[in-house]
Amino acid sequence: MERKFVLIDIGSTFTKVTAVDLAAAEIVARASAPTTPTDVSVGLRMGLEALVLPEEQIAVSRKLACSSAAGGLRMVAIGLVEDLTVKAAKQAALGAGARVLRTYSFQLTEEDRHEIIELQPDIILLAGGTDGGNTVNILHNAKVLASLPEPVPIVIAGNRSVSAEVKGLFPQSFSTYVAPNVMPQIGKLVVEPAREVIRQVFMEKIVYAKGLNKAARYIEGIFMPTPAAVLRAGRLLSEGTRTTAGWGDLMVVDVGGATTDVHSFGSGEPSKAGVVLRGLPEPHAKRTVEGDLGVRVSILSLLEAVGTAVVAEELGWTEEEVLAWAERLSAQPELLPGNEREEELDAALARQAVRFGVGRHVGRLSELFTPSGLIWVQDGKDLSEVKTVIGTGGVVVNSRRPEQILSGAAGTENAPFELRPKEPQYLVDRLYIMAPMGLLAEEYPEEAFALLTNVLESKSL
Repeated sequence: MERKFVLIDIGSTFTKVTAVDLAAAEIVARASAPTTPTDVSVGLRMGLEALVLPEEQIAVSRKLACSSAAGGLRMVAIGLVEDLTVKAAKQAALGAGARVLRTYSFQLTEEDRHEIIELQPDIILLAGGTDGGNTVNILHNAKVLASLPEPVPIVIAGNRSVSAEVKGLFPQSFSTYVAPNVMPQIGKLVVEPAREVIRQVFMEKIVYAKGLNKAARYIEGIFMPTPAAVLRAGRLLSEGTRTTAGWGDLMVVDVGGATTDVHSFGSGEPSKAGVVLRGLPEPHAKRTVEGDLGVRVSILSLLEAVGTAVVAEELGWTEEEVLAWAERLSAQPELLPGNEREEELDAALARQAVRFGVGRHVGRLSELFTPSGLIWVQDGKDLSEVKTVIGTGGVVVNSRRPEQILSGAAGTENAPFELRPKEPQYLVDRLYIMAPMGLLAEEYPEEAFALLTNVLESKSL
């Protein structure tokens, strides 16, 4: 068995390089370099050169990579009914590490077609109809997509009765892939096979389309989008391995400059007796992406969601001061806090991003009056019993107040019906270990689990 790996995360801003020793279950060296968008191999080479290891060790190590550079994996998801197959398609896309630009339901219009052209997605996920059910919509939508001026990889994951016919509607210039239906029956989700196909498309097509193949001279390959690697690591940590018990239900919150990603791992079943579930079942490993909750590129939309007055009151600033600094960060996202006052603003904004991001991710309780009396209804996942929240992302990792930031995930008196974690412990992924361990977990889950446990527990707050 290979004893040493160099694991690489090619991010949109920095390329992070981590060398691990499987036998010792430890990190032996880390380095980073700015990502060079025009040719990511330049930044990768700089990162490898900065890695303090004997040259012969780097040479013999296996080098695996994930990437969110060049905008990540941009997808459009299309289904039949918004609350059913569209939701199932979106879950498949998000679980594969994609950024879902737009979802469409029912029959695509000419306006929809023009919008898809403008969005320029990397992949389109086409679903619609349960097996043996509606065929009209998916066939209509396939014809619309087949008329796009530029070919796009199409993942077909709808009614299996017409999958072959749908595939045949596309010109040869389109790359088409057939996956099992994401919703073969009403109320039943089967998203994992579609996720795997999306990952396959990422490796076969998207890596080359984004120019990431230029890095091939230094690494074995780019194996998945970074968010998919984080999801894989979180699932491993939650479920454990054949020989080691996992941590159980947990949550990972990644606060970035452009988005806040929330991952949860658990059944999400009601934790209280007498609560009735409503809607589609939630995936055990769930990811949501909030494109308006970033602390740099999306800072103005974050303030709009939270309310400038709320942040100003928390900090003791004027609204004008908060807005002026936010506009500066929006224009210069590379800026870092230069003093304690600016650090306090970063922490406050990040806590609000966590609060809103987790609030949108978790399930909710509502009252329903029936002929038999009042009942409680749950929509989404009950994450109130989650015991561990792991924070990652530069603003969390580099903060002197990470617990203050992550406290935004917990339940509050102001939102009593949101099924948030009640009393979690907070851990910080200070060494950016989640994505590398997601890569390693594909072949070496036992070693990846040991490394995750060692690093996260040693860096606890």
